[in-house]
Amino acid sequence: MTTVPLPRPRPARMSPADVLRAGGSGLRSRPTRVFLSALGIAIGIAAMIGVVGISTSSQEELNRRLAALGTNLLTVSPGRTFAGDQAHLPKQAVRMVGGIGAVESVSAIGRTDAKVYRNDHIPAVRTGGISVYAARTDLPGTVGAEIVDGRWLNAADVRYPATVLGARAAEQLGVYRAGDQVWLGGRWFTVVGVLAPNELAPELDSAALVGRPVAESELGYDGYPTTIYTRAEDKAVADVQSVLGATANPESPNEVDASRPSDALAAKQATDDTLSGLLLGLGAVALLVGGVGVANTMVISVLERRAEIGLRRSLGATRGQIRTQFLCESLLLSALGGVGGLALGIGVTVGYAAYQGWPSVVPPWAMAGGIGATLVIGGMAGFYPALRGARLPPTEALAAT
Repeated sequence: MTTVPLPRPRPARMSPADVLRAGGSGLRSRPTRVFLSALGIAIGIAAMIGVVGISTSSQEELNRRLAALGTNLLTVSPGRTFAGDQAHLPKQAVRMVGGIGAVESVSAIGRTDAKVYRNDHIPAVRTGGISVYAARTDLPGTVGAEIVDGRWLNAADVRYPATVLGARAAEQLGVYRAGDQVWLGGRWFTVVGVLAPNELAPELDSAALVGRPVAESELGYDGYPTTIYTRAEDKAVADVQSVLGATANPESPNEVDASRPSDALAAKQATDDTLSGLLLGLGAVALLVGGVGVANTMVISVLERRAEIGLRRSLGATRGQIRTQFLCESLLLSALGGVGGLALGIGVTVGYAAYQGWPSVVPPWAMAGGIGATLVIGGMAGFYPALRGARLPPTEALAAT
């Protein structure tokens, strides 16, 4: 009689729900240690999300401001001669620049030697860094200047002692409304308007602007433009910028500086991005420290639960099941920290953006990357403890009880 060998029994497979249940029970038994370990992960993720979110919100605010101001503003100013002296733009430079086909509008200001004070009792040396410029009536439309009080100069008062103050100049002089008078060029000028701050033309913020005719007759203005502002068609900004020097001063184009103010703001943003990269690196270090905390927690968990491991092995649990259980615990622990850090990082971004008056923007890739980073850290941190727990012999584990 032939005996048929019985098939070797196969261990029961753990369903995903069983794996999660087993992993969760291990975490629930040590709430304080789990909280502290998850906190390390949360701090790292919150730092990374906060840095990316605040940087992106700042970029969005910059883009919004540039869109409102317009990125097609170009400026022309005199440079230096070969001898190192201050050059001059020709008096007809504004007209020549306006003749470029793709130029939509053009205006200019010219600096005078006059000084402005709050009253005639202020010492002459206390100028406060305020410059007096001769301006054209079409200047606000070209530079995008906004009036916060009063109005701009018009054709009726450019020949009379009337002035418009920039935002910083008005603050330094203590003038906050139209109708006040200031001592300008040795006589009283009436303030007809106050400008809002202008990021694309910051020189206007610390300026007192008067009409060209009164500047020539009362302030000794020589008629040479100091800065020419021009708006070009969006698609032709680079082309216009390349010919501005030769057009404004055909005889000496090398003595002309042509710039795009929005490039300076973009450069400032690039500097801010460098700082953001540094802070992002610090967030990564914090995340790494959190991962070490998870690994430490899991190693201690394996050592404390040797009896449990031995009992499960003696009842038929395989090494793979033990390994999966501890790896699941590590991933759950990291996921808890990741979700908490994500919520904290979003909260920090929203709060800071609201305080600054920015739009709140947290890129989806940053949130997905944060959760992905926690799972990677959790997997790496839990791999060795899971492997160690799986390799623990049942008899040795049970002998530890």
